[in-house]
Amino acid sequence: MAPNGTTPSFCLDSPAFRVTIGVVLTVLILITIAGNVVVCLAVGFNHQLRSLTNCFIMSLAVTDLLLGLLVLPFSAIYQLSCKWDFGKVLCNIYTSMDVMLSTASILNLFTISLVRYCAVTDPLRYPVLVTPVRVAICLVFIWAISITLSFLSIHLGWNSRNETSKDNHNTPKCKVQVNEVYGLVDGLVTFYLPLLIMCITYYRIFKIARDQAKRINHMGSWHATTIRDHKATVTLAAVMGAFIICWFPYFTTFVYRGLKGDDAVNEVFEAIVLWLGYANSALNPILYAALNRDFRTAYQQLFCCRLASYNSHKSSLRNNSSQLSRSQRQEPSQQEEKPLKLQVWSETEVMAQQGATDRKPALSCTMCSSNLLSCCKSLWGLRFLQRHMGGPLKKQLEEPLSEEPLRTPPQEVVRTLPSETV
Repeated sequence: MAPNGTTPSFCLDSPAFRVTIGVVLTVLILITIAGNVVVCLAVGFNHQLRSLTNCFIMSLAVTDLLLGLLVLPFSAIYQLSCKWDFGKVLCNIYTSMDVMLSTASILNLFTISLVRYCAVTDPLRYPVLVTPVRVAICLVFIWAISITLSFLSIHLGWNSRNETSKDNHNTPKCKVQVNEVYGLVDGLVTFYLPLLIMCITYYRIFKIARDQAKRINHMGSWHATTIRDHKATVTLAAVMGAFIICWFPYFTTFVYRGLKGDDAVNEVFEAIVLWLGYANSALNPILYAALNRDFRTAYQQLFCCRLASYNSHKSSLRNNSSQLSRSQRQEPSQQEEKPLKLQVWSETEVMAQQGATDRKPALSCTMCSSNLLSCCKSLWGLRFLQRHMGGPLKKQLEEPLSEEPLRTPPQEVVRTLPSETV
C-alpha cells in the first residue's frame, strides 16, 4: 500500500540475488495485469456478466489493473535500485496512487462480501436491496474514502511526522510517513473494520450453505451434499484466507510504524509484507472470477469458442469463395450450350409436371429467388417479341389457342432465353 523508503539489506547482496528478486517481481506484475485484463474482457464480451452483482467485481478488476500498471512497476524499480530518482513531485503522486488504489481494492472486496450476504440471506428482497442507484452510491463512497485517505491526506500533510521531515530532504527516498492518528485511522477504516465485517458475513454465508446442504441430504444423495459442502468451504476459506494472509501483516506493520516511528520496522520485513499485500491484486481475478461459474463459462467462450468460431467462419468463407469461383467458371460454358428453343406442352404434360412438383420438397431460398427472376425475365422477353415482331410469330403463337377450343385443351408456351434457366 505504501512504498518502502528505507534501504533494504538485499540491495547490498550479490547481483544474482537481485536478478532473482527482479524476476519474481516482474512475474507478479505480469500476472496482476494479465488476470485483471481477462476479467475486463470477459465482462466486455459477455452480456450475461453485465449485472449489478458483477459491477463490484469489474470495479475490483479495474482497480487492480491500474495498480499493476501505474504503481507496481515503479515499486519494483525503487525496490531494486534502493533509491528514488524521479523527483519529489512524482513521489507524492506515486505514493498517493499507491494508497488510493490499494484502499479501493480492499473496499471493493468488502462491498462484494456485503452483496453476497444480501443475495444469500434474503434472495427474495435482493432486487429491492441492490439497485443501480445504491450500487452507484457504493462505488462513489469507495472512491471518496480512497481519495480522502490518499491524495488529500498526503498533500495536506495529515500523515507527516515533524521529526522525520528533515531526513527526507537529504536522501533520495520515497516513503509515506505515518503518524499515530493517520496509522490508526487508516488501519481501522481500510482494513480492520472491513475484516471484522467480512468475517461475520462470510461466516453467515458458510452457515447458511451448510444448512442447505443438510436439507438436501434428506432428499438427495449423501455424496452430492458432501461435495457441495466441501466446495463452499474451500471457496470461502480461499477468499478469506488470501485476504488475511496478504494484508494482515502489512497493516499490522503499518499501525506499528505509526505508533513507534517510521524506522522502527526492519527494512527487509517491511519490503516482504508490502509485496505480499500487492500479491492480493494478482489473486483477486482467481478468487472472485475464476471460482464463479459464469466467469468460467465466459473464459471458455473468450479463449476457446471465439477461436473456433473464427476458424469455422474463415473456412466457410473459403469454401463459399471456391464454390463461387467454380460456378463462375462453369456458367459461360453452360450458357453457350443452351439453344434458343420454343417448347409447347400440352395440358396433360402440364398437369403431370404440376403433380410431380407437388410431390417434390420445397426449394431453398437461393433457388427460389433465381427461378423467380428467370421466370420474370422469360415472360418479359416473350411479351417483347409478341409486341414488336408480330406477323408470323404472333399467328404461330395464337394458332394453338384457336384450334379446337372445345375438344383440345389449351396449350401453354414457354420460351427460354439463352442466358437464363427456368
